[in-house]
Amino acid sequence: MAPVLSTVKRHKCEVHIMREINQEKLGWVGGWLGGFIWVLILSLVFFAQGKTLQAAIGLFITCSACAAILGFAPWRYPQTTYRQLMVPIYVLFFAAIGWGMWSFGDTRQMGINSWWSLLLLLPITLPLWTVGDRRWENHDA
Repeated sequence: MAPVLSTVKRHKCEVHIMREINQEKLGWVGGWLGGFIWVLILSLVFFAQGKTLQAAIGLFITCSACAAILGFAPWRYPQTTYRQLMVPIYVLFFAAIGWGMWSFGDTRQMGINSWWSLLLLLPITLPLWTVGDRRWENHDA
């Protein structure tokens, strides 16, 4: 009877760990996709307005971001720090911000009167410093 109980306990523990891992995968993919959804929406708006160059570049950035999010997923590189995996995605994110500013034209219309206003984007990089040293292989640490 004891081996059956230990098997059941071990199975419940394994299910709990797998649930946590799946939630972390969902958080990685869903969080990053949520950060880029505005690029897709803005691209569709530009397409509807007849701004095909802006729309095409925005769709390219969106597709590149999706590929990078899945391609640099931490479970694919379990020994690599999250910081190293996030940098290419952040490069695309800041490129998307530059694309948005270029697409709209005059930055003063957006309320950006000085390049110092872009310092407000620094908090976006907090995950690089808060979870950047973690690795997938020690996800429970």
